[in-house]
Amino acid sequence: MISIQRFTFNPIQENTYVLFNDKGHCAIIDPGCYFEEERNQLFQFIQANKLTPVYLLNTHCHLDHVFGNKYVSETWQLPLYLHEAEKVVLSFAPKSAEMYGLPFENYSGEMKWLTPGEKIFLDEDELEILFTPGHSLGSVSFYCKNDGFVISGDALFAGSIGRTDLPGGDYDQLENAIKTQLYTLPDPVKVYSGHGSGTSIGFEKKNNPFVRADD
Repeated sequence: MISIQRFTFNPIQENTYVLFNDKGHCAIIDPGCYFEEERNQLFQFIQANKLTPVYLLNTHCHLDHVFGNKYVSETWQLPLYLHEAEKVVLSFAPKSAEMYGLPFENYSGEMKWLTPGEKIFLDEDELEILFTPGHSLGSVSFYCKNDGFVISGDALFAGSIGRTDLPGGDYDQLENAIKTQLYTLPDPVKVYSGHGSGTSIGFEKKNNPFVRADD
């Protein structure tokens, strides 16, 4: 069974997730920790719960989701897992951060590509990689069938969807990804988004004003 801890980090209020199992292994998804106190908060949670990080994962590589990549990688000696199309987005993140007045040192270590349809394993626990582009070139989501949740990044929010006016954004592509990759999941599946509160697939299919299942 996978447990989920959410942190809301940096001035853009991004959600960072730590997924951990009963054996104490964990995956850190989209570490947005920008300030030292945020990095300490993440570290102390992992230490207090005696967790061993085994994955550093990015749903996508906009600046607010990657501030902590370098810190996490160096602290726990982890390579970065991302979709190959996000490499260019990651490389642009520091320049984008300067425009927000949030300079940071980018990750420059080993990269491993996430392949949609394949799975990531935390021991016996499985996360399926879903391809959900449109907000960013190579956005992915992580679906845990057994525990009934999906980490959607910035593809799908409670009552909203990811912006498509940024470089690489495409509304039609995002709409298609939501309908074919996320709305096909069971209605009770919990959605943990890159910003804001959680929701469920069933609720968004009926109520999301931007993408409805029956449109």
